[in-house]
Amino acid sequence: MQLYCGKCSLANHARSPTHRIQKWNSVFFEVSSLKTLGLQVQLGHSIGQPCILPQWAFNDNFVLIDTNRIHEIGLDFCGCETSERYIKQLLRHGWFPSTSTDPRTASTFRLLHYYQILSFESKASAYEFYHSLVRLTDNTGMDRYDRFMQMVREWRHLTMLKRFGRGHDPSGIDGTLQGECVVLCPVCPQPGNNLPDGWQTATKAKWWLYAVFLAIDANFRLKRRNISSDQADPSLSKGWVYFVDKKDYKAFLAEHLTDVQEKSMCSSHNTVNMADTKQLQGLTATGVGTVDCAHHNFKWPNGVWDLQKGEKYINMDYLFFSTLRGMQLEMLNVSYDIACQWHKNLWAHMKSFPQSHGLDYLSKVIHFFVPKFHLPAHVAKCQMIFSFNFTRFVGRTDGEAPERGWSNINPVASSTKAMGPGCCCDTLDDHFRDWNWKKTVGLGASLLYKMKDALAEKAAHALAFEEFDAVITLEHHSAWLAEMQAWEDNPNDTSISNPLKAKAMAIMQAGVRLKLAELEAEELQQGIDSSLHPEISPSMLIASGIDLEEEQHRLANITESMGQHATDTQKGSLMQMRNSLRCRINMWQRTQAHDALEELRQCLRIHCSLLTFKREWVRGQGANTHAQNALACIHRRRTACAKRYQSAWMVLKSLATIMKKNSWQGRLEELADDHVKPLMDPYATGEGRHHVLWIWIMDGVDHGDDGDDDGVRIEWCKSHARALQWLEEVELLREEMRRVLEFFTWQQAWWEEQGKACIGVCATDIEGLRAYAARQANIRCRLADHFCVLWAPFLSLEGPIDPPPELAKHSLPDLMIPDTP
Repeated sequence: MQLYCGKCSLANHARSPTHRIQKWNSVFFEVSSLKTLGLQVQLGHSIGQPCILPQWAFNDNFVLIDTNRIHEIGLDFCGCETSERYIKQLLRHGWFPSTSTDPRTASTFRLLHYYQILSFESKASAYEFYHSLVRLTDNTGMDRYDRFMQMVREWRHLTMLKRFGRGHDPSGIDGTLQGECVVLCPVCPQPGNNLPDGWQTATKAKWWLYAVFLAIDANFRLKRRNISSDQADPSLSKGWVYFVDKKDYKAFLAEHLTDVQEKSMCSSHNTVNMADTKQLQGLTATGVGTVDCAHHNFKWPNGVWDLQKGEKYINMDYLFFSTLRGMQLEMLNVSYDIACQWHKNLWAHMKSFPQSHGLDYLSKVIHFFVPKFHLPAHVAKCQMIFSFNFTRFVGRTDGEAPERGWSNINPVASSTKAMGPGCCCDTLDDHFRDWNWKKTVGLGASLLYKMKDALAEKAAHALAFEEFDAVITLEHHSAWLAEMQAWEDNPNDTSISNPLKAKAMAIMQAGVRLKLAELEAEELQQGIDSSLHPEISPSMLIASGIDLEEEQHRLANITESMGQHATDTQKGSLMQMRNSLRCRINMWQRTQAHDALEELRQCLRIHCSLLTFKREWVRGQGANTHAQNALACIHRRRTACAKRYQSAWMVLKSLATIMKKNSWQGRLEELADDHVKPLMDPYATGEGRHHVLWIWIMDGVDHGDDGDDDGVRIEWCKSHARALQWLEEVELLREEMRRVLEFFTWQQAWWEEQGKACIGVCATDIEGLRAYAARQANIRCRLADHFCVLWAPFLSLEGPIDPPPELAKHSLPDLMIPDTP
């Protein structure tokens, strides 16, 4: 806060020419500038060393944009015989020029880097950012916005080339290949980078660990208006990053303008059926399509481009084959919200593509899926065939990765919609690259969280299936397991019955009335509310209880009379008597509540089936009224059964207190409101974490009619699939952790090699190239070390993750690879 004279101020700011100066005018402090005070910045020489041939900037009108304001700078270039070009003098001073010919505007490196990071995090537009600087400059309205935008684009492009080693490659920028400047997903299988030696000859049971998971989607928020042209505003990247090469893409689309789009035969996919009816006025692009890593939400190289008329198959086909170009893979799992329709003619469409975009699909194992959140919108057949939920060898993949990424990029749409084609492409490329890098550095925490969650769910679902399987009869167990294994071996064989599909017809209203009548007939025959069990009257039950109590007393007396020196024969006889008494007590206790619980289960089955029938088939006010009345009857009976059970449970609890016996209930529990749910809840969500309620895990739960067994069979198969999928998820996560560390090791070695092989004009350039390569190698080394520490408890485990004993007998012995997909 000390005041200085003009001369001292110039001396103090020789190294800080972008400070803001205020001058006392005898009345108040007014804004001034170092240029007005006479400060001249000399380039090409050390600070304080004069130049014998200084050259003024063009018209002495040089503007420098910095983080604190826009500055007018007194600038002298070096005109000595050994001087560099003007542009190089600026760059060596940390100022980025807007043009290479007589530059009059520049931005500091720190400003360009600051805005780039700010745009990633806050999605602030360049217009808003620049005009914030204008206002900080005293609201004079100094307009160099066009120059600023030009510098931002060039800065993004050059830093991209630097970060991907193009300055180290002898072929230079012109030798850059398609999709070479992308942040690759370290988790995805990459032969030569993160896969073990001999992975192609691994056992078939392990092939699924090296499968590629792709997710395809379109975003209609990222529209672009009809502004500028490719000639006036070309992209700088030329297909080197995430967007495909524009020239080849447009040429291909031009050849297929007359192709007819197939209509969807599934649910109403408006993005397909209404592609030709979308409002296109004033738009050049209606959105973008992308191909992502389905597991970790990384954008794939050459997997992004504009859509012209909705989500047309021809656009998505091109992105799909473009991103897979040259990839070595044996198994491919593709997720797409309209996969059921899109995949039908995919291989026929491929014949019209260039040879470079071909895929030898006959030698690969390729599966198509619909993302889990989108699946309920499809018809029932699609929900069976294209579901991730119950398919083997996909872990807990959900296929919804692109949807999570759109939340990050959608705020940019307000800026990109008014950009030219090249600027829009380069801006989105830059944001996608940053997104991939943030996902890369976050893999340590994300995979750790997934592994902890998967281990807990694996143990929980293994135990849940063991409990469920224990109450199923051996006959049903063998039959259902055989069905499940046959379907898992050949999921695409339509001749094999799907065990997850209901076989029994939905119960109709007449059936509901019949069921209710049968239940009422049983009550009348037994005496309403007078019997606790169909084969045991109340008097018999009480008498049996008294006999058991007497037997307990007699057994206690025998134990006391034996003393401390009982013989082995006496002890054996006593143990047999105790075992017999325990069995009789258990049978007597279970009699009281199981009948109410069984009737409750019947009511829930009827209610669920009728509700499904009403939703799918009942139309009209009269029919709906009748159906609603039937549902109300079932609901009343269900409530009565729940009350009967709760009363019996309270009696049993009181008896247990009197008898001082804690293990009286067996599988019986107190019935809460959220326990009264059907076995196959039509409104249930989250199949992967679903647990069968205890009321359905009872002995004899599969002893009903065929329709009753149908629901139990389906839930048993689902429980079996869930337990195996969580087991697969743990094994897949371990493999992914290994691949990440292997990828960083490969990338570190790659940068070290670039540093050794770099070629420069002089020793100073070579030193700079080697320093940058060493820095990049060090970043990968530190990431790998950090992840190793986080994952140490899981990486130290040796050998495969074997299934628990209760699931070992249900696991498939090997992955069957069909000759054709």
